[in-house]
Amino acid sequence: MPDDVQGWLTPRAVAAEAGVSQEFDLSQCVREPIHLLGGVQSYGALIAARWDDAVVDTVSRNAAEVLGRAAGELLGRPVTELIGDEQWAQARESAEAVTDSGAAAPQEGPASSGVLPLTLEGEGGPRLFDATVHRNGDLLVLEFEPRAEGGPFVFQNFYPRVRRALQTLQGATDVAECCAAAVREIRTLTGYDRVVAYRFDGRDGPGQVIAEDRSEGREPWLDLWFPASDIPPQARRLYARNWIRVIGDVDDRTAGLVPELRADTGEPLDLSASVLRTVSGYHLEYLRNIGVASSMSVSLLHDGELWGLIACHGDDPRRLSPEVRAACEFFGIALSLQLAAVAGREEADELARNRRALASVLARLTSGAPDDWMRPGSGLVELLDADGAVLLRGTETLTAGAPLPDALPGLLARLAQDGSVGEVWSSDRLPEVLGLEPEEAEAEGLPAGLLLLPFNRDGDLLAWWRREQPAPREWAADPSRPVRTGPGGERLTPRGSAAVYRATVRGRSAPWSPAQRVVAGELWREVSGLLTRQVVALEARNTELARTNEDLDSFAHAAAHDLKEPLRGISNAAAFIVEDAGTVLDATSLRRLTTVRRLAERMDGLLDSLLHFSRLGQVGLEREALSVDEVLDDALVVAGGRLAEQGVTLVRPAALPRLRADRERLREVLENLLVNAAKYAADEGAGERRVWVEAVRTAAPGQAREEGGGAGADGGTVTALVVRDNGIGIPPGQQADVLQLFRRLHRRDERGGGSGVGLAVVKRIVERHGGRLWLESPAVAPDAGCGGGPGTAVWFTLEEPPEARP
Repeated sequence: MPDDVQGWLTPRAVAAEAGVSQEFDLSQCVREPIHLLGGVQSYGALIAARWDDAVVDTVSRNAAEVLGRAAGELLGRPVTELIGDEQWAQARESAEAVTDSGAAAPQEGPASSGVLPLTLEGEGGPRLFDATVHRNGDLLVLEFEPRAEGGPFVFQNFYPRVRRALQTLQGATDVAECCAAAVREIRTLTGYDRVVAYRFDGRDGPGQVIAEDRSEGREPWLDLWFPASDIPPQARRLYARNWIRVIGDVDDRTAGLVPELRADTGEPLDLSASVLRTVSGYHLEYLRNIGVASSMSVSLLHDGELWGLIACHGDDPRRLSPEVRAACEFFGIALSLQLAAVAGREEADELARNRRALASVLARLTSGAPDDWMRPGSGLVELLDADGAVLLRGTETLTAGAPLPDALPGLLARLAQDGSVGEVWSSDRLPEVLGLEPEEAEAEGLPAGLLLLPFNRDGDLLAWWRREQPAPREWAADPSRPVRTGPGGERLTPRGSAAVYRATVRGRSAPWSPAQRVVAGELWREVSGLLTRQVVALEARNTELARTNEDLDSFAHAAAHDLKEPLRGISNAAAFIVEDAGTVLDATSLRRLTTVRRLAERMDGLLDSLLHFSRLGQVGLEREALSVDEVLDDALVVAGGRLAEQGVTLVRPAALPRLRADRERLREVLENLLVNAAKYAADEGAGERRVWVEAVRTAAPGQAREEGGGAGADGGTVTALVVRDNGIGIPPGQQADVLQLFRRLHRRDERGGGSGVGLAVVKRIVERHGGRLWLESPAVAPDAGCGGGPGTAVWFTLEEPPEARP
């Protein structure tokens, strides 16, 4: 090492650099089994004896130095030879007092331990120890620490300090104030040089210093973020199992265990609940790199999860007595409870506000259809402080708030398939969940935050989304480079030269609060009930409507059929009168009888039309994949003569597609439309009369259309057939009328006569096919050079066979 570098390194740092390899593998740090390191801190000694017979199973190598008996002398012998039967019984009783039924398994639940004074007899007289005991499977683990000088512990002298600290803590009203009070009081209790409160951003995320109390001259860490790699997952798991962890001296020489591996497991003794557990070399190097000689960590838990830490750092080695550790552990428990109470109070207040807003939203939803829920002013978006909301129901996509990101509907459909009905799913970092970089998610048009409520297994859902909110952070280390090269090679270096790294966190939205998730679930229950009631009511109305339509069809058929016979009798009777008494009747009577015959015949024709119309609702369709060109040729067999009589030219711009339909019914549709085009051709002298039949990819009715495409309201198009003429046209206000049964816009004897049934029949056939029909007039632009009048275009859609769809 160069002399100039050696000069500014302390002897401790030089030793640390010399004691580690030149290459640092962060993945090894993450995988290291820190509960199986096979050693304890050397200021104390460990003995693990079998619970049933007190025979020593494992002992630390420093037993001779600490306990006055060599490890080899203790191993395999009853521990009562060292501590006596009475103290062994006290140790078992202490372990039983703090061990529940599940604590015997070392990896399950929070660790439990008890502390009791033990006296060991030796050549120099009795020696006093504080022994921490805990149950580890079939073993009772005893950890001996020599009693500190200064006399026995007096609870009355210590309690006022703890009580004052707890009273200060209880007076805090929010998280920041709680943590600020906690670090002050713990520093007073322990004498460490720096005490910080450190909160994790999620279970596996980085942490931020949210409160700090430090000695004068130390660099401030308040509000700094530390990379997640600083505390790897296995360390977080142990923090969740142990309320407190003390490191007396980062340069301590570890006392190994004998035997190194247990015969029953083939691994070192599990020290998850040990207070003397040795420290990972990676963590010791981390502490040395920030100038720390001793440390203590107090866990902060919320709902059984690690919420944060109280981290204490000392400039010099420091041992804490079991009593002080117990006070700090108790303080950590009290702080966790206080933080939970504060969070619960804040959540309850937020929940109450949100429920009032929910009541207002539900008052609008109760009587409204789904599209009313998404209208401006419904309060649905504002309820969860979102940027937008989307409701997917069947084929409908209804939105509210900001424009819907293009990629969101498809993503929602996939997420809904994996989610549970009625279970709230949310994320404030959607790109991370999807395995995308923030830039990739932005390019795909995805939001950063999403809260999803599946209504059923059919894909119906309600979701809220939030835009990305880039968050600037100040890091104590470069989060992208937790490992840096130093004088001794690559090191886990959390800080360097008092540098602060400023980086912006992307790909995240404002987080969804627990209260918002609760309110979303309550909204789901209300909306689901409303939707269920609407479905039931709709089904009942549909059933009643189907029954009514069936009755009407039956009535129309019966009426048309039964009325024809008396009409024929009236017509025949009138004919017979004219034939038998024609010579004796005056001209007026003859004219009246002729009128009776004509009206009866007209009524018979109307009844024929009504009978045909009613049959359309009863006769099933025989669908088949067919060529529309072939069906049009069939229709021209009947309609071609009428077109020729009126001098109308048929134009077929391109081949017509193959569609799935009932051949006879489609022929009837085309016949009616072609005959209508002939009837309502332009007047003589207005120019060449034409009728066009073609297929067009078009948008939904009412949208802008152009041949070859055009986006509909749902972003798609359909194939429609259109019969367009340049005849006299239909005024917009009368287009709905001509689709009604027996409605004509001219007198009966004008424009070739007719009963006014043709377009009504066409409409019914189209709707029986599941299609739609609509009119446009004018259908020809004035400057199109087509001659004739403004024209009428009759558009209709039919179901396409899969092989015919683009």
